[in-house]
Amino acid sequence: MKKLIFIYTLLFLTGCSSFLEENVRGVIAPNNFYNSDQEAIQAANGLYLGMRTGNTYKGWQGITTWTMFGSDEMMPSRVFGGLAPIMDYNLTETNYSNAYGVWRDLYGVIGDANSVLANVEGNEKLSVATQNTVIGEALFLRALAYYHLTAIWGDVPYFVTELPLDEVAVLGRSPEGPIRQAMVEDLKRAEGLLPSANQGANIGRATKWAAKFLRTRFNLWQKDWAGALEATEDIIQNSPHKLLPTYGEVFDLNNQFNAEAIFGFDYTKDAPNNSQDITDSFNPRLRDEPKVASQRNEFAAKLTALGEEFNGYGLNVPLNDLIDDFPKDDLRRPYNLLNNYLGYDLTFTYLTKRTNFDFVNSPRGNHGEAWITMRMGQVYLMAAEAANELGKSAEAETYINKIRARAYSPAKPYTGLSQTAMRKAIQDENRWELAGESERRYDLVRWGILVETVKNANYGIFKGNVNIKPHMVKAPIPQQEIDLNPALLDSDPTNNGYR
Repeated sequence: MKKLIFIYTLLFLTGCSSFLEENVRGVIAPNNFYNSDQEAIQAANGLYLGMRTGNTYKGWQGITTWTMFGSDEMMPSRVFGGLAPIMDYNLTETNYSNAYGVWRDLYGVIGDANSVLANVEGNEKLSVATQNTVIGEALFLRALAYYHLTAIWGDVPYFVTELPLDEVAVLGRSPEGPIRQAMVEDLKRAEGLLPSANQGANIGRATKWAAKFLRTRFNLWQKDWAGALEATEDIIQNSPHKLLPTYGEVFDLNNQFNAEAIFGFDYTKDAPNNSQDITDSFNPRLRDEPKVASQRNEFAAKLTALGEEFNGYGLNVPLNDLIDDFPKDDLRRPYNLLNNYLGYDLTFTYLTKRTNFDFVNSPRGNHGEAWITMRMGQVYLMAAEAANELGKSAEAETYINKIRARAYSPAKPYTGLSQTAMRKAIQDENRWELAGESERRYDLVRWGILVETVKNANYGIFKGNVNIKPHMVKAPIPQQEIDLNPALLDSDPTNNGYR
């Protein structure tokens, strides 16, 4: 008997811009569902909602905790909850509850995606077009879940069929390499099923190019440089996505799904379960600002006159090293580093491109900003990396210089770099181009330089640069999961070196 699954049944609102405006969550048996195209689409919508919880892409303590903190890019502005163990590199199996939430919610998406695939593929009650799109979306979102699981924990339980819960509960860990390769094959299939572009109410849904982008990320982890170069060249040459003329245009709050954006999660203010609070992590809080405390009331009055507030948590700020190292003549610098506002010096430096002080249209805890997770700037940098590793230095220069062309005036192209020098240049360019919006910690792990990078970084009040050890490139599996499933330690009783 097929197990019951959670399906998010969605009620669509007339004239709304998002396909996830409102939802009612219920438990639905698969044999009573999937009887129409609309029901299959609702099931796919449930997968997107699973990726938009507080432990994944909705909240400030979600996936971003593991992609940004503990690197050379971002840090908490103060000792706060479970973030300290990550910044201090003294993680244990029990001292950071977010790890369990991330694990649980990612596997929730995987389990539901498996059920969607089992019930949609070959279902004669559904049109072929709906089958194709829903299958493509399920493959994409399942791959995205495995992407994060393997990046954070390495070897993890792996299943791609609709298993009963008692069987899932005793699965051991599978090697990360074969999991990633299987996801590459799934994403190749998804590319052939998904549309080339989405507009209107379908903004925020997966496309062929989003699947190809994610496939490239897996290729890079697998060091399949040829596969990564082929995929990125296809995106650059054949997709509707283009680099925008200026860096600042990429982060226009009134045009977030612009030509450069390939995929992101589209949120809507005042829509139940469809606003986000990631922005609050980057927005300053007035109690910290401005630097001269006696000017606070005056500063607050000027903000109010503009319809603005410093009402965030003021938590996610650039690491001192990012501030110090960011080239002074780089045109991207002011979009990444904000240390003065309305003529007032600020106590902390904030990530400009991730802030929104408009409390009317973007109030605390109810933000409608999209979270763009894939864009063309990263595609060019991935192409440069793949070309360089293949010894194609001229191609690598072409791709990285496309990024630098809008970063400097006059231009500062790279020419004649050795493979080693180009590798370092690409790593640095990723830092300047994608600060606070990509996966810096994942990349440092993938490049094999996380430990040395952290050791050489200025961690301020945190001790990660002193405490980090080689095994800490992976996180320990949470104790809550081990208690539920001791088989998780069968292949590695050390739990990634933490025992």
